[in-house]
Order: sequence, then C-alpha cells, then structure tokens
Amino acid sequence: MTKHLNILYLSQYYPPEIGATQTRAFEMATRLVQNGHSVTVLTEFPNHPIGIIPKFYKGKIFTRSAELGVDVLRVWVAASPKKNFLTRIAFYISYMISSMITGMVLRKEYDLVFATSPPLFVATAGRFIAGIKRCLYFMEVRDLWPESAVVLGELKNKRIIRLSEKLELSLYQNAIALIGVTQGISNRLQDRGVPLDKIHMIPNGANTKLYRPGTRDPKLLKSLGINPDTFLVVYTGLHGLMHGLEFVMDVAYILQDQGVTFLFIGDGVKKQDIMNKAYSLKITNVVFLPGQQEEDLPKYIQNADAGLVTTKKMDFCRGTLPVKMFSYMACAIPVLLCVQGEAEAILDRAKAGLLVEPENVQALRDAILKLKTDPKLGEKMGENGREFVHRHYSRKRFADALENCFIDSITDTN
Repeated sequence: MTKHLNILYLSQYYPPEIGATQTRAFEMATRLVQNGHSVTVLTEFPNHPIGIIPKFYKGKIFTRSAELGVDVLRVWVAASPKKNFLTRIAFYISYMISSMITGMVLRKEYDLVFATSPPLFVATAGRFIAGIKRCLYFMEVRDLWPESAVVLGELKNKRIIRLSEKLELSLYQNAIALIGVTQGISNRLQDRGVPLDKIHMIPNGANTKLYRPGTRDPKLLKSLGINPDTFLVVYTGLHGLMHGLEFVMDVAYILQDQGVTFLFIGDGVKKQDIMNKAYSLKITNVVFLPGQQEEDLPKYIQNADAGLVTTKKMDFCRGTLPVKMFSYMACAIPVLLCVQGEAEAILDRAKAGLLVEPENVQALRDAILKLKTDPKLGEKMGENGREFVHRHYSRKRFADALENCFIDSITDTN
C-alpha cells in the first residue's frame, strides 16, 4: 500500500488567484488528496496580481477553509497595487513572516513540508517550519531567482544580489529533494552544485479533462465585439516583463485589414503599456480581457484558430516552458511559439504548431497568415497537439510523479 503522508504545502499564490503557479499548486494539492494523502496549503489572502485584498479579509490575519479535500490556510500579506522594489519586498517578507508564525502554532504533525519558489521567501519559510516540525523539507524551483530578477532588471543592488544567491544555495543544500519544472532549470541546479540524484524534473502540463477540443461559439465572440468569421489568435496568461508582447501590437497593426483578430486574456505589470500602445496606434483588431478563472479559459481557447506564446529574445528565456502552450495543445489549436530553446524542441517534436523567432514582427505575421490560408494545416497541428499532451504532459501524471518523489525520498532517508 502507498504510505499515507501528511503534507504541508507552501505556495504564496493559490486559487482564486489566477495564474500558472496557482493552477499548478491547486492541481498538485487536489491530486495528492485524491491519492489518499492529507494536504494543508499555506497561502496568502488572495490579491495577486492586482495587489488588492478583498473586503472579506479586512481585519483578519488568518482564515481556514476546506476546498476539495485540501485544508487551505490563508494568511495576511502586505499587498499593494503599487509595484516597485520596496512594495514587492514587503509583500514577500510579510508572507514569509506570517507563514512562519502560522507554522509554529499549527498543532498538526507533518511528514514533510513542500515549498514552491520563487519567491525565495516561500522556501525560506518552508525550511524554517520543517525545522520546527522536525520533518523533511522539499523545494520546487519554478524559476531561478535571483538570476531571473537580475536579467530582467528588477534587481540591481550588488549586495542584495550576493545575499540572495547565498540564501538560494543554502535552500538548495538543505532540501531533501528539489523539483525542477524545466530541463533548463534542472541543468542549472546541477551547475550550482546540486547532486543529480537530488533533482527531480516534473514539468508543467495541462488538465486534459478541462482543456479539450470544442466548437466556435458565435454568441460569445459577438459579445466580445469579435467577428465570428475572423481568424482569431488568443494569448492567455501573464503580461509580464519577460513576455515581450509589445511587438505583437506591431503585428496586429499590420494585419488590421487581413481578417485577423487578437484576443489577450490576463493581467500583469506590462499590460497597461501594451494597451496604451494599441490605443496610440489606433489598432482595431485587438481585444483585451482581464484574467479569467481556470475553469473559464477553455471556452475562449476553443474559439481561437491559434494560440500565441511569447518571450523576449534572451538567453535566459531559452529554459522556459510556458503552461499556455500545453493548454492550447490540449484544446487542439495550433501553437504560434515565439520562444526559443526547450519549448521549441517540444513543439517541434509534437508537430503541433509553428516556430517563430521571438520579437520578430515579420516572422509572426507570416506564420499567422500561413495558418489562416491553410486551415487544414492548423487542424492537423491541433490534432497532433491534443494527442501529444494527453500522452506526455497530463497534469494528473505529473502530480503522481510528485507523490512518488515524496515517497521515494522518505523511504531513502529511513
């Protein structure tokens, strides 16, 4: 029989917040519960990415609820709609402190603490609580921080960078096992001196029951001001610093009279800049929607003719593996992948879309028109993508892999 585990899962972000991190944490936690384990999620009062905590939480420092079998503990954080270095640090540190205090007063005994990072402060809290509870500490690495913050220009103070790097290495060294979400991250962990047998690669994927092929809904499109006969390109997810979405506005401008429409769904620090550019150029074939709950996203993707994935043309981005790529594939629409490296290799293997040089206006324009003029090609790519994700990138499969990692690591330490 599978060993029953009591798991404390630290993720600063969790539904009803919207995003890839939240979705991954939710899928992992609920699947572990379905497999017979006890899971407590320690997260923040919902506020991300807008930085405003709902009135329901006003005056509270802690809430507890049962959600699909998961014991969800939410703690106070210093959230702010203003996004700068100081407000971000206050945001991260407040979660760390609130989590540490909560961890100390929790009476339940745990077999392990699992912390997902970045931010590193989550892993710091996880390591602290594991020490207090005298249980094993596991760390998930979704991004290499502070390296990513330095590359994107968010972190420039050399002293803080050095201290962050020391903290990063200390957290890696103290974890019983590290979960890397891309092969690039796993390779970089090895470069930092982490033993290979301590690293487990469990990538992102798609919920193939939620994300599935569908038919176009003219009423939905008309309600959004979109012509049902247009060739629709959808982008879902974060509008962030590394995504380089500004160049897509130039593509939209060029294609205004070509029967092509772009639908952007999501939020992020660069969204207002992107919208401002669209308005300044008087682009008429772009529609913006706020972030949607996970269960609502498929209906938008199913109405699209292609799904867009972008990053900036930077070496650092070569190791990214965007969740949205798998969501598009699961819905059987072709992918327009403006990402180089690991994601590029997977899409090429799946034969599920077109590879486009990041930030190349002409290349993206040509790729869109290629799919528009050859609908059978897009249909075939969509079928390939659905089959590939179902076989290789199901979230259910990866949640089971996480369970095996916990059990194997615990067995090896006994």
